[in-house]
Parts: sequence; C-alpha cells; structure tokens
Amino acid sequence: MQQKLSIKLLPSQAANELCIKQAIFDVLPVNQSALSGYCIHKKSIDARGKKVFINISLTAYINEPPQRLSHFKPQFKIPGPDAKKVIIIGAGPAGIFAALKLLEAGIKPIIIERGKDVRNRRRDLAKLNKEGILNTESNYCFGEGGAGTYSDGKLFTRSSKRGDIQRILQLFVHFGAPENILFEAHPHIGTNKLPGIITALRECIIINGGEILFEKKLIDFNTSGNTIISAGTSDGGLILADAFILATGHSARDIFLLLQQKKWLIEAKPFALGVRIEHPQILIDSIQYHCAVRDKYLPPASYSMVQQVNNNGVFSFCMCPGGIIAPASTAQNELVVNGWSPSKRNNPFANSGMVAEVNDNTLMQDKYYKDAVNNNDPLRFMHFQQMLEQECFKAGSGKFVAPAQRMQDFVQKKISPSLPQNSYLPGVNSSAIHEILPAILSNALSGAFQSFGKKMKGYLTNEAILVATESRTSSPVRIPRNKENLQHPQINNLYPCGEGAGYAGGIVSAAMDGERVAMAIAACI
Repeated sequence: MQQKLSIKLLPSQAANELCIKQAIFDVLPVNQSALSGYCIHKKSIDARGKKVFINISLTAYINEPPQRLSHFKPQFKIPGPDAKKVIIIGAGPAGIFAALKLLEAGIKPIIIERGKDVRNRRRDLAKLNKEGILNTESNYCFGEGGAGTYSDGKLFTRSSKRGDIQRILQLFVHFGAPENILFEAHPHIGTNKLPGIITALRECIIINGGEILFEKKLIDFNTSGNTIISAGTSDGGLILADAFILATGHSARDIFLLLQQKKWLIEAKPFALGVRIEHPQILIDSIQYHCAVRDKYLPPASYSMVQQVNNNGVFSFCMCPGGIIAPASTAQNELVVNGWSPSKRNNPFANSGMVAEVNDNTLMQDKYYKDAVNNNDPLRFMHFQQMLEQECFKAGSGKFVAPAQRMQDFVQKKISPSLPQNSYLPGVNSSAIHEILPAILSNALSGAFQSFGKKMKGYLTNEAILVATESRTSSPVRIPRNKENLQHPQINNLYPCGEGAGYAGGIVSAAMDGERVAMAIAACI
C-alpha cells in the first residue's frame, strides 16, 4: 500500500530519518514494522511564525518495496552519414538541451560557441576578478554553459506551461546534479558543481554523434531566398546545415545588430534594471528566521520581494544566499554585475538583484536618455542598457571597479563616506548611484527599499551595499517566431530560442525552450 502524506517538522527533526518515520507513524495507524520506506516529493521551509518548520510531502510505503524518485534516462539515435544537420549558435542551456533532444530524433546537432569550454573559461574569469582584464569572448556570460554556468545554478521556475520541468531536473540528475533538486522547493546546484555537469553534457553530445566547436563566433548568415544555407564564422569558416537555432543569450548584442543590418524582424522588449544589493548573511538569517543565530539545520536564508512604486514594479531577482557579487561585463568600458552562490552557500554575504521595469515610459521621462535613444529603434532598450553600463564603468573608475553606495545613503540621496566590506572582488568606488540611474528608476528603488524595510525589520540598513549595475536580467530584444512551427516569420529555417530571443528567463525555462524548438525542427525536416 502507498500513502501520500504531508508532515511538518522542526529543522533538526527533518534532518533525522528516525524523526521522519515517527511522524509517519503518528499519522498512519500501522505497525512500525509494516513501513517499508518513504520517498520525499517536496520539501520547503515555513518561516512565517516565530518557529521555523520544514514542510515535507512524501509517499509512505506499507508492506511493499519503496520506490525512488523517477529518473529519466535519455535514449539517443546516433545520426548516420545522411542525417539532417542543425547548427546551434550558443552552448547555453537552450542550445545544449536542444542538442540532446535532436539526438533523440537522430538529427545531428553542431553547436558553435564563441567562448571557451568551462575549464579554460575559468582562467579568464580569474583574470577579470583579480586583474580587471576582460576577455570579451570568454567571461561570465560567454562560454560553455552560457551565463548560467557561473551565475549560481538556480533551477526554480514558474514556467510550468512551457514544458516538462521535472524532465529537465531529472536530466540534470542524470548528468551529475544532486538528487535533492527533484524535491527541494527552490532547487539549486551551485556554481562550483555546474562545470562538472556541463562537461558531462558535452561528452554525452559528442559520444552520441553531435559536435561542439568552441571559440567559433557567428558573424553572418548566408541565404538563398528566405532560407539560410550556411553560417559564417569569425575564422572565415562556413558551416552548412538544414536548420539553424539561434540560442545566443541576452548579452550577444552583435547578433541583434546583425539581424537589424539584415532587416530581419526584431522587436524591442521591456526588461528590468537596477542594482545588486548585498547584506551580511547573518542579518538576513536573523530577519527571516526570527533568531539571533541560524539553526545549523537550516540553510542560509533567502528572500523574495515585490513592490509597486508609482506604477513601476520593483522586485528582487536571482537572490544568492551565502553568495558573491561578480563582474558580468561582456564589453570593454561597460560595467555589469551579477551574483552567484556555491552549493553550500557558505559565504558571509547575501546578495540579490533589485530591479525595476524599463519600458518606453522610462526612456521618455529621463531628459538625457530621451534625447539619446530613438524611440522607433527596435534596439532602443539595448542601447539604453549599454549607455547606462558605460556610465557605471566611468563611475567605478576603471578595471571593472564598481560604483557602490550604502543602502540608506542611496535612499537619502547622499554619497557614502565609506563602504562596508563586500564580496565584489574587483573592488568598489563610493558613487552617487541615485544620480547615475535615471530618476524614475532611482525613485522606484528608493521607495521599494523603504517598503521592504517595513516588511523585513532591519533590511533597510547602511550595513547593506548597493553595487551597480544589474542590467542583464533578461533580453532587451525579442526575436519573433511563428507560434506553430517556431520559425522566424521571414526566414524558413531560423529558429529563435531561449532567453536571448525573449522566450525564457533562467536555466530551466531556457532548457525547456531548447527542447521545444528541437521538437519543432524534428517535425519539420
């Protein structure tokens, strides 16, 4: 017999198998010897009251063998010499999972990636963090695994209608991720573990007949009528294929410019922009868990915040408990920051993006940007994003030192005479972030911080530091595609895909979109 149960335990009890079994016996009137085992399906933290509890949903097995969480094992058809070929531009989650899905259909994927593999990419990140030297083709955004590889590895998504979330999680487990991502409410792998998983995914693609070409930058498409014949690369190469998946991520501005140059349809897409804010982790723990010292059985605390300020939505983004703020620039003289956490989330700071929506109203209400940006340009939000990143670079004073400000000082519109310790390795420079950001964004963030301080007592503090700018939350451009076959409306065999095309917002949603596009191709070619 199987019995589904929901139990509520203290953190120390939830970490103890005997306590979990006792909780099952307290609910089920069965002899203890009849319990064969249990399987956890969902686990979440409930910190709404004075005491923190762990909610567990599980299946208890009575007098029958317990079952493990289901694991999906992909079955591939190695492409033959006459197999159809698909070029995938970009080795992020959308591109990688598209390749796996194509291999299931016996179609040969060829991934071309402008950046390096995960191992060599790490050396470029070290130079950026320690010396302020940026490789524009190998950084936190470009390279094997995409931006997700070195930006935390969060797997939480609300995109349940876009595909099979559980299948994606099971595939990650198959390739080396810990099994707890299948039942944790907010699954997370960690930046330290993702490179190994990405390597395993690459090896699988190659073993089963796919190709991955690194340091292979797309610079052009060659067409015949409304069909792409080949992709041109920066080394002078031409790669022929039957279909082309454009999965370049939200930071490949050269791709957006290429499409505009070719007069292929692209659209401006509102996005969100702001700062990365960092508190001592012990402070966030005390606020969220209502205690001076976090229980050793509880993970470092996180938070999620949303606030409307003068009809402008402000929200937290990519919250990283026990994390690090990292430089995510992709071009010289531009300053972008992001955050990540290792799997243990054991660093002393908690950081989160805190951003507000950028739309046409944002541009029109700021005198500088109103004159600088063409309101009919489909790349106007991209240009706005770029100009603000350049302003932040100037304020930081070079070498990817970032402009920074204490939180209360930002609200009070005054420059911080000193800055607290923080995790941003290239360094910070005290700056007037409230003046660097357009007034509409600065005012929205300021109002939100005051509201958040009322909701989370102690959150609004000068112990917290704001680092600018958090600008790569999503793509500022949408590349349109047909709803039925997912092709670009002008180009028969071009398939816009993932976050860069405006159809995903994170690792899992990008992976699902990659699979969806691959299935559309398999049905067409």
